[in-house]
This record gives sequence, structure tokens and C-alpha cells, in this order.
Amino acid sequence: MTTFTVWKFDEPDHAERAASILEHAAGEGLVTIIDRAVVVWPKGASKPETHHEHESTWRHTGWGAFWGIVVGGLFFVPVVGGAVGAGIGALVKATEGTGINRDQLERIRTEVTEGTSALFLVTDHGDLDRLGERFRGLHQKLIATNLTEQEREILLETFGR
Repeated sequence: MTTFTVWKFDEPDHAERAASILEHAAGEGLVTIIDRAVVVWPKGASKPETHHEHESTWRHTGWGAFWGIVVGGLFFVPVVGGAVGAGIGALVKATEGTGINRDQLERIRTEVTEGTSALFLVTDHGDLDRLGERFRGLHQKLIATNLTEQEREILLETFGR
């Protein structure tokens, strides 16, 4: 089953460490990584930094656009008054049909703050419980959604192929 997950960490460097653990888990067959991005929000910074890595350059552009839409919509739109709702609304529209809903987006926006980090993943055939065990000690919180076959196809057709 394809899953969009966000692992939120209480320290700015923990998502990068988790990404390394993720690579090892993928090498052992625990999970298949479709794509990933790391968001790091150092203490004292006004905005987070995003690191997107993908082994296949021909697919990089589509997933780069996906992470740009999601991360940009969550963290780089104005954060006052009605602009927050409008920004989330635009993001919900942009990700329509992908299984990523308003509640999840709002939860990510409120939980990933200055001094934290997050590992954003699109995975296939993964055991999230066992993966979470590998992240033990990194003070993580999981925000996940299992995608239906139709949502998976929309996500992959729009961003991953």
C-alpha cells in the first residue's frame, strides 16, 4: 500500500538522522521509498529549509514540484489572519485527489515549527510500525495516510512519472 507520511521530530537535526535510518531500512527491504524530503527549521530561523533528494533525475522535477507545493504551501504563505486559511485552501485544491486532506495539512503546519524538523515520505510496501521502531530515541510523531489505489495513481501520475 502506498502511504504519504510525515514524521515530525522535536530537534532540527533529527529528520536528517531519520532519513539515513530510512535508507538503511529500504536497503533491508523494510520499505520502498518512492520519494522523500526533509524539512529542517533551525532555532532562530524565520522559515524552514527543505532538502529533497531523489536518485532518479528524470523523476526529480515532478517530485520537486510536489514537495514545493506541499512544503511551500505549508510554510511559506503568510501566517496571519485569513491568509492562513486561504493558503491551506489552495494547498488542499492542489493536492485534491491524492489522499492528503485539510486536517493533515493543518496538523503538519501547526506541529512543524521553529526548532523542529520533519521527514516527508511517499512510500510503498512499508511497515510503518517497524520503521517507527528504528526512529526510537529521536522523539518523533507520525502523521500518516494510507492512499487508495485511485489516490496513489493520481499522485504518481501528477508528480512521479
